[in-house]
Amino acid sequence: MTFELIDIGANLTHSSFAADREAVLERALDAGVRRLIVTGADLAGSQQALELAQQHDARLWSTAGVHPHHASDFVPAQRGSFLELLRSAKVVAVGECGLDYYRNLSSPESQRAAFTAQLELAVETAKPVFLHQRDAHADFVAILREFSGRLAGGVAHCFTGGPAELEDYLALGLHIGITGWICDERRGHALREAAPRIPPQRLMIETDAPYLKPRDLNTQDKSRRNEPAHLPHVAAALAALRGVTLEQLAHSTTENAARFFDLPPATGS
Repeated sequence: MTFELIDIGANLTHSSFAADREAVLERALDAGVRRLIVTGADLAGSQQALELAQQHDARLWSTAGVHPHHASDFVPAQRGSFLELLRSAKVVAVGECGLDYYRNLSSPESQRAAFTAQLELAVETAKPVFLHQRDAHADFVAILREFSGRLAGGVAHCFTGGPAELEDYLALGLHIGITGWICDERRGHALREAAPRIPPQRLMIETDAPYLKPRDLNTQDKSRRNEPAHLPHVAAALAALRGVTLEQLAHSTTENAARFFDLPPATGS
């Protein structure tokens, strides 16, 4: 049985794809990944993501935002530039935005300010948010609660938490994005416990390429680079945990992603 997948988070503007980006996209298509969302992590990266999406009009869309690692670079003067990006129909979400206290590459104070500013942009533009959280659950939830009922939607990108975190996110109305973390026998225990509890209508999948290559992937390519063609492997692992077929999971997650990001139907290209 054939299936279609949507990768809701791929960092295709990353320098590791510079030499073979078109081949990467062809491999993704051959694997059934017909539509992808290209992640923006700062202003320049968000502009590049939109340019790439425009070059592949039938297959790629993008996000525009500032990752918490870059929060200290986010200044009020950039707001107009992000608003202009978000006016494009090809830019389907605000982000990647949120909090990351694991590395604190930007101060927690600047992270919270940038996160709040981007949530305000999401309200203003009526676009959903593509969210990042690591080691900052309490502050992350508290800030999102301040925007309760005002956001067009949100997805917890690369969710790695357990059942307790999941319940908090579901209570906020968030969708949940699952990556190859689900395939990591060292670190994925909490996620593997939570994954079967995600309501099917809230579930989406992603690679976060070039990061988070599935640890159990049996491939001739020994590099650490992940790519969208590996999304079916993530989907199969998740389907097995949830007790459904790969085709069932592909159908539901694709429908969820298309609805959440307001994507047009896939074409034959």
